[in-house]
Amino acid sequence: MLNRKSIASKLLALALGFAIIEIADAATPETKDTKPQTNQEKKQERKLAKTSASPLAAKPLLTSKVLSAMIDAEISKKIKEEKVTPSAKSSDAEFQRRAYLDIIGRIPTSVETRAFLENTIPSKRVKLVDDLLADDEFGKHMADIWQALLLPRISDNRRVQTEPLTLWLEKHFNVNTGWDQITKELLTSTGPQDENGSITYFISNASVDKMTDSVSKLFLGVQLQCAQCHNHPFVDWKQNDYWGLAAFFMKVQAKPPGGKDTSSPTVTEGKGLNKNKKTLPEAAKFVPATFLASGEATLNTAEPYRPVLANWLTSKTNPFFSKAMVNRVWAQYFGKGLVDPIDDMHDGNPATHPELLEALATQFSASNFDLKFLIRSICNSETYQRSSKPNASNKETDIALLARMPIKNMTPEQLFDSLTTVLGAASNADKKLGKVKAAKNQPKGARAQFVTFFLPEEGTSALSYETGIPQILRLMNSPQMNTTIIIQRLVDKNTDTKTAIEKVYLSVLNRMPTDEEFSRMTNFLSQATDKNKGLGDMLWVLLNTSEFTLNH
Repeated sequence: MLNRKSIASKLLALALGFAIIEIADAATPETKDTKPQTNQEKKQERKLAKTSASPLAAKPLLTSKVLSAMIDAEISKKIKEEKVTPSAKSSDAEFQRRAYLDIIGRIPTSVETRAFLENTIPSKRVKLVDDLLADDEFGKHMADIWQALLLPRISDNRRVQTEPLTLWLEKHFNVNTGWDQITKELLTSTGPQDENGSITYFISNASVDKMTDSVSKLFLGVQLQCAQCHNHPFVDWKQNDYWGLAAFFMKVQAKPPGGKDTSSPTVTEGKGLNKNKKTLPEAAKFVPATFLASGEATLNTAEPYRPVLANWLTSKTNPFFSKAMVNRVWAQYFGKGLVDPIDDMHDGNPATHPELLEALATQFSASNFDLKFLIRSICNSETYQRSSKPNASNKETDIALLARMPIKNMTPEQLFDSLTTVLGAASNADKKLGKVKAAKNQPKGARAQFVTFFLPEEGTSALSYETGIPQILRLMNSPQMNTTIIIQRLVDKNTDTKTAIEKVYLSVLNRMPTDEEFSRMTNFLSQATDKNKGLGDMLWVLLNTSEFTLNH
């Protein structure tokens, strides 16, 4: 298929080059000074790297509109300090595509795109955000994100069924269960997996140290793992801090799948402490259960320990919990947290906008940890609705300044679902082209296999484009990309050239073609021996542009 399209690809790449290059340039990650630290700098870093744990002050809940304005005020303050001119407001096409990808995990269809672009109601952006948050695909997208965070990619988990947790998360995100309640249920989950999907979290982190590492990073925003064997070398965390948190999990027993036992995996919390050296690291210490930077816990040895931890962790005044989630959501929508890395929050790694982080965390707590409230406030801000296209003033500025909207990579799930939005379900293509036999031990289903193949290395920044040649070749040559067949479904054979070009652009790039693009595409199709094949070539090339594969 690639040979058949080679000439068309070159012609269309030239035709589209100016748009592709502009987006690719804007997506180029900022370079950092990699000069080695001096001993004095390291000493200073050690001195500063403590962790404040002041309780969040109770504040009255603001409206989402007021919180959006607060976001803009804090971001604008720094932009003005740097004497930078922010980029213009995004076009309707830019905003719609971005909101769809960020909120429900796929691009809009051509019908959805046209309807939004032709809508003249002034409040249509506010309504779009509300509609997307109410869509069931919101829960599915959030479940994709959190399933990947909660279940580590290790060989021990190859037999773990992830679907029960994914469905459990999807349900809770869609009904907008408070983040505190979701977290409590995850941390205190018991019973068999076929009755309670949340226990998948424990059976996928089936040791005290794995659970401690995960909880500290995901729900406290702290990298505590370095203190497992010794006092942390750069942050003021002691080994006793690590094992004080780990003590809450010492009574948990997780029975993962595997072996001759075919019963459902189960999590229980017994009465006695687990002192089995085979299941604990050599560095394990038995110390009193301690709340991180907040003192020793009062426990009844005859009762489960985890509810005590969950109640402290999800408290409205706990500064770790609220800030950790606010920072993760901010990174989800802007590609980078207010604190970066997002799970390394301490005084030696301050937020780019500390007052904003404090305000968002306080309001998230005041809203009873309402995720949709937080996301609505972010998406209705001028900061989020800013164009990603740089101007002369902000082209070289740090992306964290947010003088322009950062360009993010699509996640594998977003890319697959967006391709499916344009091309139709992979199963439809399989029926026509013949199914590709999956190798042993590969995940089941076209989506799961695609996600595994395109999965980036753990910790890869959403702002760093690291897709390699194998992934690019797979996109180009996948049976699903047989656009000669797909174009017959996408564009009616009797459609005139102008309408056909518009339909392809609205379907793939979610915008109308520019006058120059339209002129070049019309010229290209006039020279094609077969109009249908020409449209298929055009569709194939647009799907392989950076403008399609990036979230901008």
